[in-house]
Amino acid sequence: MDLGIAGRKALVCAASKGLGRGCAEALAREGVAVTILARTESVVRKTAEEIGTMSGRAVQWLACDITTPEGRAAALAACPEPDILVNNAGGPPPGDFREWDRDMWIRAIDANMLTPIELIKATLDGMIAREFGRIVNITSSAVKAPIDILGLSNGARSGLTGFVAGLARKVARHNVTINNLLPGPFDTDRLRGNLEMRAKAARKPVEELRKAQMSANPAGRFGSAAEFGAACAFLCSAQAGYIVGQNVLIDGGGYPGTF
Repeated sequence: MDLGIAGRKALVCAASKGLGRGCAEALAREGVAVTILARTESVVRKTAEEIGTMSGRAVQWLACDITTPEGRAAALAACPEPDILVNNAGGPPPGDFREWDRDMWIRAIDANMLTPIELIKATLDGMIAREFGRIVNITSSAVKAPIDILGLSNGARSGLTGFVAGLARKVARHNVTINNLLPGPFDTDRLRGNLEMRAKAARKPVEELRKAQMSANPAGRFGSAAEFGAACAFLCSAQAGYIVGQNVLIDGGGYPGTF
């Protein structure tokens, strides 16, 4: 399927690896002019080169901290007036809520709620004027089924979800859509880090917990960044203009609910 977005411009946050990279790769394959962001210059540069080689299109890159005003200004200077915005940020650390002070909560909210909102605010009116825009926020399956040790993420991402629910319906008539992608267990550094923490607490081998978690999922495996990226690319497509304000869960069937 031709997604109808060749030649569009995309800004993809936290895209040097994992799910963000999967989204950037999928968009680049569709002929989108992609700019990727991450904090570490050597890593984001290498990723841009690799995606460019894979897609046959030059990929722009920028090393910045997107959670700061200076980082956002630099990102929007590197990719002015994007048609596609993929908001993404590494999740806050797991742990016991008794250990989290106000500063930790503010960092979580800044990264996983306020930064996406600021980027939406900075890009939305241009999308409305051009009568095309696709905004995808990478959140978490924990928005639907909270994970006890990820309370910082549960709270911050749920706040973004509530904000998007109202805004998405105000701008849909301009062919601007805002949706959320909710990943379950994907084979990323984040998942591996959480497994290591759980294994240490349980005094069990990491591989034992890994196999058990995969077996517990109806799909019998973890997801891949490539299949996540493909879902993101479709939400950014010309054909997805009637998908508005949705929370699309991609978790291999792990969420047990009907709705």
